[in-house]
Amino acid sequence: MNSNILKKGVVLLGILIGLYMGYRMFFAASVGKQAPDFETTLVDGSSFKLSELRGGYVLLDFWGSWCPPCRRENPKLAALHHRYKEQLTIVTVALEKTKNSWKRAAEKDGFVWKHQIVSQNSFVMLSEIARSYGVTAIPTKFLIDPQGNIVGKLSFEEIATLLDTVE
Repeated sequence: MNSNILKKGVVLLGILIGLYMGYRMFFAASVGKQAPDFETTLVDGSSFKLSELRGGYVLLDFWGSWCPPCRRENPKLAALHHRYKEQLTIVTVALEKTKNSWKRAAEKDGFVWKHQIVSQNSFVMLSEIARSYGVTAIPTKFLIDPQGNIVGKLSFEEIATLLDTVE
């Protein structure tokens, strides 16, 4: 009897998780729409609101110090920053279980920009900022245009090509 109840509970939990993920994907930020605004505190303690960066291109990057694919991409992100720092503002959101684990990784990977955020949560993908963008895996990057609209989830090469054509 207990085994049967446990099986039904697991199936129900699976269905609920599936519905939740579908809901997140349906209502997530999408290309051509206004980027969801958020307010938070940067790692230096200053207040930050995404919409304050309107007027220029913004790359919103979700990553984690514990994520090998993120760590492999981080040097490319740092190179993009150095090449386009006059045209592109990078905002990184570290999805972490502990507050300080991101720091060593960010320093090692060359994160020198001001707009760094740490979103701490026991279940990292449940970060409020990540949920508002429908992030279900990392690394995930959103390019946002000067009007605050999402251009897309572009590769570093696609971002460079776009920025090379912008005066």
